[in-house]
Amino acid sequence: MRKIFCCFGLYKNIKRALAAVMAIGFVSSVLFVPDKANAKSSDDVVTLRVCSWEEYIDEGDWDEDELIELPDADIIGDNSLVDDFTEWYFETYGKRVNVEYSCFGTNEELYNMLTIGDVYDLVCPSEYMFMKLMTEGKLVPYSDEFFDESVEENYYAKGVSPFIKKAFEENEINGEKWNRYAAGYMWGVTGFLYNPEVVSKEEVSSWKFMTDSDYKRQITIKDNVRDSLFGAVGAIKSDLLTSEAFVNSDDYHERLFEEMNDVSDETFASALAFLKEAGNNVYSFETDSGKADMITGKVVANMQWSGDAVYAMDQAEEDDCYLAFQAPMEATNLYFDAWTMLKAGIGDDREKQHAAEAFVNFLSMPENAVRNMYYIGYTSVISGGESNIIPDYIDWAFGAEEDEEDVSYYDLSYFFTEDEGSEDYVLCVPTEQLDRQLGAQYPSEEVINRSAIMKCFDEETAVKANQMWINVRCFNLKDIPVWAFVFGGIIIVGVIFVLIINKKQK
Repeated sequence: MRKIFCCFGLYKNIKRALAAVMAIGFVSSVLFVPDKANAKSSDDVVTLRVCSWEEYIDEGDWDEDELIELPDADIIGDNSLVDDFTEWYFETYGKRVNVEYSCFGTNEELYNMLTIGDVYDLVCPSEYMFMKLMTEGKLVPYSDEFFDESVEENYYAKGVSPFIKKAFEENEINGEKWNRYAAGYMWGVTGFLYNPEVVSKEEVSSWKFMTDSDYKRQITIKDNVRDSLFGAVGAIKSDLLTSEAFVNSDDYHERLFEEMNDVSDETFASALAFLKEAGNNVYSFETDSGKADMITGKVVANMQWSGDAVYAMDQAEEDDCYLAFQAPMEATNLYFDAWTMLKAGIGDDREKQHAAEAFVNFLSMPENAVRNMYYIGYTSVISGGESNIIPDYIDWAFGAEEDEEDVSYYDLSYFFTEDEGSEDYVLCVPTEQLDRQLGAQYPSEEVINRSAIMKCFDEETAVKANQMWINVRCFNLKDIPVWAFVFGGIIIVGVIFVLIINKKQK
């Protein structure tokens, strides 16, 4: 649901009598970093304009029976995290902050909002969009203080998963590392949400499933060029990507990245042909309706982001319908959503930047990361550092009962630690959870090993990709067979003939 937000005008009635005070205030603002000691005397309010995905933060109002009881904490969402942040910020720094929170539906919608002049301080785009914003010079880098792990309130720096931290440090755009301009929020992979009573795991283990005529008009796929293109590339290169020689090559991950980011004319032509065939086979292209279509049984499989797959599985389970999730064997798209600060909003305002960074840190508290994961179904980038809250939550949500027989051991060490061979994060879980919520929310290391990040398209590639997508989604006269033109012509001539006869009779 889209939130309504207000924009406040700047006060313009400060006159010469305050000029000296303003001069002193300007110098102070340049050097000012709010702290517990000196901020409590200030009555000023910092306005922080935040824009994120719809339903992407805990809005509170949990029922009492939703209490999450963990060894180190009892967690429940009474208020929205936005309201809790404003109170925490005042208690921590002695300064009031007013959060104007609004939402967007797609990355492209966010970009259009920024293009037409909407001004925000902190936004949460996906990796390809924050890369685009980086290349356009629209972002403010995080301060050095934000990464100081000795600061008690720096929950992001102290608690981000080593796996996520490495990804943000190693990936860059135009020589700029992600982590300088983006702090991770949620992450996941793409695959197929499916009904295992109708479709087998083997069938959805390939992106080629989109064109499986046995399930004509029973599949939905994403209505955006990037996700659908990724699946198409996986399908047309399936034989290569799953070959023993390719998978066992020493540079497998580098080669997988290159193949899944192949934007040659030949690949685009093959992808276009595949997606047109898929378009003739699937029930629909969709952005958000796929979850409901799966829950109601309208379709039997849906190309889906893992976080939305978890939500759909939870909802379907309430009606005793048990869905599953599978990342195809060719490759899965590894995606991230991250908090970025905009120059147009933050500018050189140190107080505003401090509030924005504090907002990210507040959401990175392990207990708040749990609240968000429980509420929206997506996976937080936070592993918790020295806190046990996150692994305890996973065990609370997915761990096997003591007397359960059909169990498996699930190793999540890659997410929580850099120590090879650690057994501290091996969970005992019901075997059926490997293909359900657990496997979607925390993909196995095997799935992560065959994951690839899609690069941000440059301008030339973006034009080519968009034109391909237009050809996929729009009606093309060239696709009409000759016999259809002949048949249509006969009908038109027949109608004209009948009209002429009727006119003469009259």
